[in-house]
Amino acid sequence: MRRQTILLFYILSLYVLLQFIWWGFHLIQLSKEIEPNSDNLNRRILMIFGEGSVFLIILTFGIWQIRRSIKKEVELSQRQSNFLLSVTHELKTPIASTKLFLQTLQRRNLNDQKREEIMSRAFEENERLELLIENILNATRIENNALKPIKSNFQFSELAFQIKDRFHKRYSKEFIQVEIESDAQIIADRFLVETILTNLLENAVKYAGIESIIRIKARPASFNYVISVEDLGPGIDPISSKYIFDKFYRIGNENIRTTKGSGLGLYIVKEFVQLMGGEISYKNNLPKGSIFELTLPL
Repeated sequence: MRRQTILLFYILSLYVLLQFIWWGFHLIQLSKEIEPNSDNLNRRILMIFGEGSVFLIILTFGIWQIRRSIKKEVELSQRQSNFLLSVTHELKTPIASTKLFLQTLQRRNLNDQKREEIMSRAFEENERLELLIENILNATRIENNALKPIKSNFQFSELAFQIKDRFHKRYSKEFIQVEIESDAQIIADRFLVETILTNLLENAVKYAGIESIIRIKARPASFNYVISVEDLGPGIDPISSKYIFDKFYRIGNENIRTTKGSGLGLYIVKEFVQLMGGEISYKNNLPKGSIFELTLPL
């Protein structure tokens, strides 16, 4: 929304309020001229003040609600613009990198070790591209209400170890610890849980890196199953933590941002958790870092 439109809204709102007060003043003056020095005059003035006050409160509340909606639309529009810019960059980078790796393999006579290294990096870029496209598709499915959870009983510990091994293979480094009972079972949608866990780990890697330990924990609690992903990164400030699950929201200034991402990962996590009737929350991991904790009904 353009700045001129917002300015026009404020001008019109102020004009309506002033006109209302002005007409109220004229009604009181007219009543004094029609019925000077009478009991009816006092009752009429009280009635004008009473009804006028109620109308003024309703009008002010309406203007405030419209202003709030406009502000949200402006913020969403800005996030969408930032999203398009970041996604364009995120799509171009792995494509260009993969192309360069393939050209290197094609044009140069490399030894087996170097060839294996380049192929590994090409697969890594391909996985990054695949995840981004999958997140865009998932966000679209959420908007269109095209996702319905299909719950089944499966071994969550097995899934967690599979995802851990996938990350270790991609980064050629062991930095994820799984603290789950070996036979832990859960009743949920396996695809949704896998997407949730993958996005939470991607988020942890993005901000905490792979030089420190990232932990996946899970435990039964009453009639729920609690899963958490903990990292030792910089954490999230209290103001930003209120918006991290909003669509397109990304922490920090877009103009000086260095971290990769589209602003869809945590939004998809929240929506998928809610689809299964669960809840997700964020809290600081003392002395530093982040903890994302989700609770799923058993």
